[in-house]
Amino acid sequence: EIELVESGGGSVQEGDSLTLSCTFSTYANMRYILGWFRQVPGKEREGVAAIDRADRTVVADSLKGRVTISKNNANNTLWLQINSLKPEDTAMYYCAQEMGSEFYSDDDARRKLAAGMYAYWGQGTQVTVSS
Repeated sequence: EIELVESGGGSVQEGDSLTLSCTFSTYANMRYILGWFRQVPGKEREGVAAIDRADRTVVADSLKGRVTISKNNANNTLWLQINSLKPEDTAMYYCAQEMGSEFYSDDDARRKLAAGMYAYWGQGTQVTVSS
């Protein structure tokens, strides 16, 4: 069973950094991709960053330079570090996983920043940034 559990959210000040964590599940030798998404009420879920089993990564253009996605395969933990936080980063942050997939090119990776590409989702962790 694929289960994702996020943690690390909270209330921070503008300019702070925050690292979100997500524990994930996988099966031996199976390809997968993992993504971070965020959503505010009334808006569509937005792709933040994604990574595949081989540690190829993609970050949304609007967040490049402030966001780093990484994972530890030994303990199945996914991280998202966000620097220089802004009030507009306030959102519920979700991790997501899709099995049997990987990034075949840079364009393919960008295409897989879409929420519809992922079948499994965590419950989310709230990040609130105050000015």
